[in-house]
Amino acid sequence: MPDLDIPRSGVKDRMADSLVQHETVSVDLGPRSYEIVIGRGLLGSIAEFVDRWRGANGAKKPSQAGALAAIVTDEHVLEHAEDVVTSLVHAGWRTELIELPAGEPTKRLEVIAGIYDRLVEMQADRRTLLIAVGGGVIGDAAGFAAATYGRGIDFLQVPTTLLADVDSSVGGKVGINHPQAKNLIGAFHQPIGVVIDTDALATLPVRDFRSGLAEVVKYGVILDEELFAFLERHRDDLNRREATAVQHAIARSCRLKADVVEQDEYETTGLRAVLNYGHTFGHAFEALCGYGELLHGEAVAIGMVYASRLAECLGRIDAEDTRRQVDLLHALGLPTRLPGGFEPGINEMLARMRLDKKSVGGQLRFVLPTRIGHVELVDDVPLEIVRAVLEES
Repeated sequence: MPDLDIPRSGVKDRMADSLVQHETVSVDLGPRSYEIVIGRGLLGSIAEFVDRWRGANGAKKPSQAGALAAIVTDEHVLEHAEDVVTSLVHAGWRTELIELPAGEPTKRLEVIAGIYDRLVEMQADRRTLLIAVGGGVIGDAAGFAAATYGRGIDFLQVPTTLLADVDSSVGGKVGINHPQAKNLIGAFHQPIGVVIDTDALATLPVRDFRSGLAEVVKYGVILDEELFAFLERHRDDLNRREATAVQHAIARSCRLKADVVEQDEYETTGLRAVLNYGHTFGHAFEALCGYGELLHGEAVAIGMVYASRLAECLGRIDAEDTRRQVDLLHALGLPTRLPGGFEPGINEMLARMRLDKKSVGGQLRFVLPTRIGHVELVDDVPLEIVRAVLEES
């Protein structure tokens, strides 16, 4: 797998600077390019962003009076969704609010069919805009509906959790779960833009906030040693949700993911696989615990530790780099071991891991670190070593 060329510009500790209220990360994908806007108090400006972004796309025109938008959300973030509705209505949009059940079970075909039904009732067409307001589950489910309704309609990501801010809202991967594997049914469908209002994080439960921090740590391990060091220095600020630290962590994470997506949008070169560090183990643990028992970020945190220990066994990384990851994850309130009472055996875990999208012909492939800030995609890992890591951890 070729190395990823990540620009170093913008990578610095800006804690001494005043808070930047509004930052923009551009995702350069030719005709599918879009912007990620990060700042405070942005929900009330949604209509302005939509008009600008639709106007910038040659295939679309700015919204006019009577334009139709469907806002998909869940009961936990209705307040944020209503702010979006208010902004659009004041700008002359017609809106429909579609409320889905909260939680991972929402990512099912039956629920998506319900979205289709509502869109048909609304007489939605290919000019209709679908807006996802919520965490990763809402973004994945609504994005999948947008990718498939009318062979694809515009959609806007408005993530309201830290995990969605730095992960699922960026890159255009949308999908739903199969009973046997997470995100097995999906598509690539880039949004017209992403609006990250960091004020939404104020009401996020502690466990969910920490779950998002796991993905931020992941970016440091795979691509940016300076980000990892920033997280180590400012772990107390992050735990307090200090605004400057949180905004910097989000903006840098989005920039790193955008750099990967720009070079491997459809996962054809192998570069985008680096984003799945910890996920081969983590997705299996998440599924075997029952979706929702382990939060995604918690499963990824555990999976990163298992992956780093696997890399140690293969002589690819020093034990000290694994220890730094464990220490940082602990400091951020994240688990590094499977919960007590975890029942599935080694064979069942391995069977789930073979469903990982990086697997080829049932053979496991892992994203493994060589140091903090660099990982590689590794084939042909001896099964007995994987077994040993699962048994010892």
